[in-house]
Amino acid sequence: MSQTLTIAVPSKGRIMDGVFDFFADAGLPVKKSGSVREYVGQIQGVDGTEVWFMSSSEIATALATGQVHIGVTGEDLLREKSADFDGTVHLIKPLGFGEADVVVAVPESWIDVRTMADLKDVAMDFRLRHQRPLRVATKYIASATRFFAEHRLVDYRIVESTGATEGAPAAGTAELIVDITTTGSTLTANNLKVISDGIILKSQAQLTASRQARWTKPVKSKLAHILEMVAAKDRASATMIIRFQLSKKLGKLGKELETEFGCHIVADTELQCPDASLYQVTQRLKQAGAKAITIRRADYLFDEDNPLFDAFEAALRKR
Repeated sequence: MSQTLTIAVPSKGRIMDGVFDFFADAGLPVKKSGSVREYVGQIQGVDGTEVWFMSSSEIATALATGQVHIGVTGEDLLREKSADFDGTVHLIKPLGFGEADVVVAVPESWIDVRTMADLKDVAMDFRLRHQRPLRVATKYIASATRFFAEHRLVDYRIVESTGATEGAPAAGTAELIVDITTTGSTLTANNLKVISDGIILKSQAQLTASRQARWTKPVKSKLAHILEMVAAKDRASATMIIRFQLSKKLGKLGKELETEFGCHIVADTELQCPDASLYQVTQRLKQAGAKAITIRRADYLFDEDNPLFDAFEAALRKR
C-alpha cells in the first residue's frame, strides 16, 4: 500500500517562488533533499511527503495521468494537457499568482474584426479569396480547437508553434494566433490585438489534485493535514478577532452581529468577524457600552470542518 503523498511543484521561475511562499505561509515549508540542484524534496512537518520539482508542462501531464497526487501549475496547461479535464483533475484552490490570459489575437490592421463572429465572417471570405483556410499559430491546440468549436468557427488550420507565437503573422506563417499573455505588451509590440470576446481562459497557478492517482487512506490523511493548514491560514487571513469589556452578556446583540455581519461568538468578551465588517461591528459594540476594544489577527483559525479536503473527497467519489 502506497503511503507517500507525491507533490509536483515548478523547478524554477516566479511560480516556483510563489509556491514556496504559499506553503511556507501555511506553515508547511518545502525543503529540498540535498543541494539546490536536487529535484526531490519534502514538506516539513508532514511525514511521508515527497516533492518533485518538474517543469510546469510536465506537472500538468503528471496530474492528468495520475503520476503525482497533487501539484501546482497554471490552469492553462492543465486544460491543455487533460483530454477529460473534469474527469482527471480537481482544482483545490487558486493561488493568486502566475496570472495570464489565453487569448485569440489578430493583426491590428484587421479593423473590422472585433468579435469572434467577425472572425468567422473573415474566415469564410479568406477561403473564397485564397482558396485555403486561415492559419492559427498556437501552442494551445486543444484549447483553441474547443474554443473555436464553441463559436462555430470551423474554417481554419492549426499551425503548431514551437517558438515565439506572436511573431507568426509578421513572419507570414499564420494569419492569427492563440497565445498566453500577461500584460498584452508583447502582442502590441507585434501589432496584434485581442478580440473582445476572444479570451479563452483567465489562468493562474492552481493547487490541483489528480483524480487518476492512487489515493490510499494514508495518502489521503496527509493531504487532509496539508489542506487543513491551508484552510486555517485562509480563515485567519480573512478574520479579525475582537476583544472587549462589556458589563452585560452579548445576548440579542450577539445574535444580531452573527446574522448581519457573519461574526462568530467565541465568548461574551470575544468575537471573530470578517475583515469587511470590522468598523460596523466595533461601532455597535461601542453603542452597547463596550470598553477596551482591541483587534488582532490570528496566524491560523481552525474549525471542525476541512472544506478543501471535503470538496476533494466529493470530487474523488465521482470518478
